Amino acid sequence: MMKNEQRAINGFSLLDSRRNFLSTLALGAAAFTVPGALAAELVRTPSQTEGPFYPNKLPLDTDNDLIVINESLTPAVGEITYLSGRILDSRGEPIQNALVEIWQVDKNGSYLHTKSDNFARRDANFQGFGRFLTGSTGDYLFRTIKPVPYPGRTPHIHFAIKLKGHEKFTTQCYLKGEPLNETDGVLKKLPPSKGKDSLMIPFVPIKGARAGELAARFDIVLGFTPEA
Repeated sequence: MMKNEQRAINGFSLLDSRRNFLSTLALGAAAFTVPGALAAELVRTPSQTEGPFYPNKLPLDTDNDLIVINESLTPAVGEITYLSGRILDSRGEPIQNALVEIWQVDKNGSYLHTKSDNFARRDANFQGFGRFLTGSTGDYLFRTIKPVPYPGRTPHIHFAIKLKGHEKFTTQCYLKGEPLNETDGVLKKLPPSKGKDSLMIPFVPIKGARAGELAARFDIVLGFTPEA
């Protein structure tokens, strides 16, 4: 079977070409917006710890599709999620050329880090880390899996925003309504008055998706305004 042929693997379709697929992701970010997400009051996104498991060795593939590595025929295990959002300044204006990085555990609760718990059971088909450079609209988009819990932590996805002339900003997003949020040690340190609710995002089924894909939107508001 040729790589450029459309094919169905493990219950979902891979597009004709992974390169074309990634272009489709970048151009179609707005299509995966969760209804009502932009109506939320503009609140500065609180910073969160980077944690101990930022990859200690970056993968060869660091694009925005964490489900399939390079031209592999085997996808990662998990609930496929289109994670999108915008990087905004304190006035709500989009930020261009912001490098957005995400990293998270795989379906087995293992990070892409040699000292991560369950590293021996890591899903070798899950990229675990991805990058996206924002354009003029400030939008980003990743294809990943719905985060899962692991001992001591509620489900979450780590974010790092790198922008020339500014310090790296790190935070995490969480599943809205997840019961484990109430006992998570990292979240408990953040009071509601500091924007805690802005880190909670719904993961909702995409209408008409044949493989049950989800959509989630996480807008990140940084605490500065551009220079005049």
